Amino acid sequence: MRVALVDYDSGNLHSAEKAFAVMGRQIGAEVVVTSDPDLVSNADRIVLPGDGAFPACKAALEAVPGMVEALREAVEVRAVPFMGICVGMQMLADIGHEYRDTAGLGWIGGQIDAIRPADTSLKVPHMGWNDLRLRAPHPVLEGISDGDHAYFVHSWQFHPSDPTHLLADVDYGGPVTAIVGRDNIVGTQFHPEKSQAVGLRIIANFLNWKP
Repeated sequence: MRVALVDYDSGNLHSAEKAFAVMGRQIGAEVVVTSDPDLVSNADRIVLPGDGAFPACKAALEAVPGMVEALREAVEVRAVPFMGICVGMQMLADIGHEYRDTAGLGWIGGQIDAIRPADTSLKVPHMGWNDLRLRAPHPVLEGISDGDHAYFVHSWQFHPSDPTHLLADVDYGGPVTAIVGRDNIVGTQFHPEKSQAVGLRIIANFLNWKP
């Protein structure tokens, strides 16, 4: 099995590469960090990380020749299991409203809006550990329970159009989306590579997932 972590100059991939490699070794998976669309297109699992602002990440992804097309062919046509992380998850939406309206990949219907906690004493960005609340069963969540901690750093959140695509959220002055998914696609707003045992379990589940 080959796992492709998409490199499009949007964040430090070292932590993600290390975490996926650790779990990949348990099943004999090869983890590659690559900006080569051919490698991405032919991978058995695809991971799209992302740090920073939605418009900048989308522009950076589109700036890699052939990458968006390779992702669409692999994920939409061949149904390769796909995981988006942080802004990589947000780009699954139809549109993001950060700074300016920016079209997403449109793989999970919804939009990206600013976090506005009802409790005004809560600061934005939402940063640090928070307790997951599971909303729907999913193979990637096997062994994960309500109250398990994950590590977040973000100011914007995914509002899925279809509530059945919401797999987990957290409470931060109101519900904040933590995990979305449908078919062969899953996305985590938190960083599994920074979420210790919970994150490693989710990564392992993703690598073993057969949608």
